[in-house]
Amino acid sequence: MAHIVIVEDDASIGPKLAASLRNVGHDSDWCQDGAAALARAADGGVDLLLLDLGLPDVDGFELCQRLRDRLPGAVLVVLTARTGELDVIQALESGADDYLTKPFRLAELVARVTAHLRRAADSGDTAEAASLVHGRLVIDRAARRCLTPEGEVELRPKEFDLLTVLAAASGQAVSREELMSRVWDENWFGSTKTLDVHVAALRRKLGDLVHITTLRHFGYRLEPPSDA
Repeated sequence: MAHIVIVEDDASIGPKLAASLRNVGHDSDWCQDGAAALARAADGGVDLLLLDLGLPDVDGFELCQRLRDRLPGAVLVVLTARTGELDVIQALESGADDYLTKPFRLAELVARVTAHLRRAADSGDTAEAASLVHGRLVIDRAARRCLTPEGEVELRPKEFDLLTVLAAASGQAVSREELMSRVWDENWFGSTKTLDVHVAALRRKLGDLVHITTLRHFGYRLEPPSDA
């Protein structure tokens, strides 16, 4: 059973989502505004959040960042009526792991939630003791830490998983489908834009420590370090 928090001001949606998630075995709380969501986050014990961006008391992107800071290990899925590409990218860059545009089918939402929770559980159960070394970068899979001579680089869970997959296949092309399957879920469906945003985040955070090549219409390749 997962503990899920629904942040949604629409009273015709929030209770229905909570009931649907309880029906599939999860414990769910419904918060109608940002203040209530932050108070709930302070209590901890949250596995996944469903966050509507259009709240009455706080900017949705700002709330997304604050919830990510307070709950770094939780999965955060944005629910939004904003379908513009820049809005979606901003949501992901604000800390979201995924997004779903309104109106959405309840079955799709439950499937996404299930996929994220399954992947999070699998990641915790299959942590490997070995470290990956990529040039000046050490990826400690057991401790889930990304280390450099200058110190640790803080990565979000999906960023760490993505870097691990790419580093394990250093020099090899990895398809979008394989990355989505291994980092998100083998049964993933829908847009893969979240992959591109997470790659952009790795490039920004790791700078010249990594060189990730975009392979148009295929996927990505992490280039071997120059001193390899």
